Amino acid sequence: MSERESCECLQAPVERLREVSLRTKLILLPVAFMVWWVIYQKLPEATGWLTFDLFSLRRGSQIGEAVAFFLYDVPKVLMLLMLVVFGVGILRSFFTPEKTRAILVGKKESVGNVLASLLGIATPFCTCSAIPLFIGFVEAGVPLGVTLSFLISAPMVNEIALVLLFGLFGWKVAALYLTTGLMIAMVSGWVIGRLHMENYIEDWVREIRSNGTPLLLGGMNWSGRIDYAWQAVKDIVGKVWIYVVAGIAVGAAIHGYVPVGFMASIMGKEAWWSVPLAVIIGVPMYSNAAGIIPVVQALLEKGAALGTVLAFMMAVIGLSLPETIILRKVLKMRLIAVFIGVVTLGILTVGFLFNAVL
Repeated sequence: MSERESCECLQAPVERLREVSLRTKLILLPVAFMVWWVIYQKLPEATGWLTFDLFSLRRGSQIGEAVAFFLYDVPKVLMLLMLVVFGVGILRSFFTPEKTRAILVGKKESVGNVLASLLGIATPFCTCSAIPLFIGFVEAGVPLGVTLSFLISAPMVNEIALVLLFGLFGWKVAALYLTTGLMIAMVSGWVIGRLHMENYIEDWVREIRSNGTPLLLGGMNWSGRIDYAWQAVKDIVGKVWIYVVAGIAVGAAIHGYVPVGFMASIMGKEAWWSVPLAVIIGVPMYSNAAGIIPVVQALLEKGAALGTVLAFMMAVIGLSLPETIILRKVLKMRLIAVFIGVVTLGILTVGFLFNAVL
């Protein structure tokens, strides 16, 4: 038997094993989802039994309501998080940084702002991972305003926040978050593009030559995509679960102990200063979307206005102090100041607008 024939004989069973593996995964996926759905549906019943029967806490008491909120939201948010991260992992296996950059190169600036903002959702990069893309966009000749539209949209219009908002509040609030976040990214990028501040990108960014190794995720087969998505669940949920639990703990405290009238007085529609105060409070906070959603839920339940809460959430996710520190690596202070100012103005506009009309 020749060497080539030997290789073919060895390769055939390997390919069959891969097919069996994929077939098994495709069978297990719907079974796993059905189990997930049954558990998710039983969470309210299980929470009530744990809180009021097993722990013997009184219904309507502050401690009872706080504990029930915590015990219900922790598994609910983590389950939603696992589901969305898996789906995003499948999506991410199709979108490499090279593909993202190629889509934006050569587009008109106005069209580019729209595409960049949409790609910020479709390519789920946080600010940390978006910085290398920023460098690549500059090298490829993508206009600064278009690049910043992407940089704003990627963390702010967070796919995890979108799905969690849908699961907790319904499609109207989720659509509101999506629309306002996209508008801020598009308009902010367009405004900054009109200011022609290319000279305020750090010199080393303009001079550097790309020497990164392309990601070859686009060549994966479906078995590899499923493995990649599951690994994303383990990596991302493993990193953020502590923020989720901390955020839910804060939300539980607000839910159980903060009076409705007090929260409405400082974050309600009547207090004109509530929106800028919410942005000021949100900027120094460090949290991801999954961690801040339970706080948003508790604030809304206690009478805070939707526009004020949206402004708070967007400031935490898209205008945080850690993000600013990371941006300093590639942008000079004047451009960072303009970036913060334009985005802040957009967030304030959203807050005031929705408080006025809703």
